[in-house]
Amino acid sequence: MIGRAFIRDRHSFAAVIKILTGLIVSCFPLALIESQSGTSVPIELWKMTGLTTPVDLAIDRRMGLERVQLSFEHPIHWGLFCTIATSLYFIGLAGRHSLGLRSVIMTVICASCFLSLSSGALLAAIVQIGLIFWSFLCRRIGRRWLILSTCFVIFYVVIDLLSNRTPIQVFMSYATFSAESAYWRSAIFQWGMTNVWSAPVFGLGLNDWIRPVWMHTSSIDNFWLFIAMRFGLPAFTFLTVGYGYALWRVGRKDFTMDRTLAALRLGWILCFTGLTLTLSTVHIWGSIYGFVFFIFGAGLWMLDAKPRSPQSERTI
Repeated sequence: MIGRAFIRDRHSFAAVIKILTGLIVSCFPLALIESQSGTSVPIELWKMTGLTTPVDLAIDRRMGLERVQLSFEHPIHWGLFCTIATSLYFIGLAGRHSLGLRSVIMTVICASCFLSLSSGALLAAIVQIGLIFWSFLCRRIGRRWLILSTCFVIFYVVIDLLSNRTPIQVFMSYATFSAESAYWRSAIFQWGMTNVWSAPVFGLGLNDWIRPVWMHTSSIDNFWLFIAMRFGLPAFTFLTVGYGYALWRVGRKDFTMDRTLAALRLGWILCFTGLTLTLSTVHIWGSIYGFVFFIFGAGLWMLDAKPRSPQSERTI
């Protein structure tokens, strides 16, 4: 509601993108320090003030580096915070910043995301970068996104026919750092669906979910599955339909004559395309949950945006 109420035009939206990008670039040195020392500088500083802070987690190193969480509840959340800016900045501000500057800053953004060492966050960044390249390579093709969507559906059907696993399980196996993580996410999805069908209308509420004894943690690494399990299928339907309908409505707007507006729209949609896939492999809560849906609401002003006459800004 805050994003929808206070971000009402292209100037405010561009300012949000600049602030987000500035925060990530400014925090990059702190992320480098934490990747070597394992100590979150912001959390340690805030502790000195007596403020309540997230727990500084001690998580196993990956690739010889400590996982950076900075000031978030989990390293995954720091990684997602960075990936939100990937296409928003590189595409959204194409007419305001040069290609060289955007390339350098996006490299810093991706490096910051990498330091979280989270496969889910890296997946969001990789998907967005892939979509950016597709947009550039097929920029002269009018229905390039319809073609890509059709290819995705065909790919999904082929995997479903050829594999002894569901396409979702295949996707999760390649979207993780290790075979153990892939198996764990597959087990979560399998038992999670069992819990969904055991309480399809109202969900489990705050009750614990049914799972084998060897699944020692109650963590559910799938945001969409978590919503269906805890709140039921009607709540899941309301959320996903509203989410998808908003993206579809904004995507259907004709901004052909306004390059600046088209760039902001494309950056926002690519951002949430990457996040949609990532949220099937991770769970979000706390501050990052609020921030993701703040950015979602902040882009809905484009439903009422009026295109201007052709402008000279460059866009991808």
